[in-house]
Amino acid sequence: MPQPEGAELETIRARRSTLRDTYLRPAAQRPAGTGRGLHHIALVCRDVEETIRFYQDFLGFPLVELVENRDYAGSSHFFFDIGSRNLLGFFDFPGHDHQPYVETIGAVQHIAISVTAERFQEAKARFDANGVDYLGPDRGVEDSLYIRDPNGVGIELYCEEIGVFEGEELIDPVA
Repeated sequence: MPQPEGAELETIRARRSTLRDTYLRPAAQRPAGTGRGLHHIALVCRDVEETIRFYQDFLGFPLVELVENRDYAGSSHFFFDIGSRNLLGFFDFPGHDHQPYVETIGAVQHIAISVTAERFQEAKARFDANGVDYLGPDRGVEDSLYIRDPNGVGIELYCEEIGVFEGEELIDPVA
């Protein structure tokens, strides 16, 4: 996809600066978030078993539940433990003809999962050993690995603490 250049790029950057100045409050003036946290993200998968093998067997996130979707007969709803009491959920919809993943408005661009430095290195070694294509560490970002799951969803393994971005605490740590 072509990236903006020249005057168009400068207009976009100026708009971002205006948005930052208008809406981003200094940490001392920002209220705490009103939710308790992310319970789960629910995505759609093409194949339940393929998705389980990828997340549990390849990435190491244990499957913790697999039930029938209460809203669609025959559909499975299942969850993986991705750490810190966060769940990654999936549905399948038997009988639906789903198009391949497309990066578009309303779609998930990627999910960033915080991992320790040890797990980061283990994942990179596993990707290399299995010939899995990934991006990173590159583009000046040494702490990210990007892959696509079997459904086309972008997964970033991010070697950074939760609530921290590029070394800066964006939110106070939970006591």
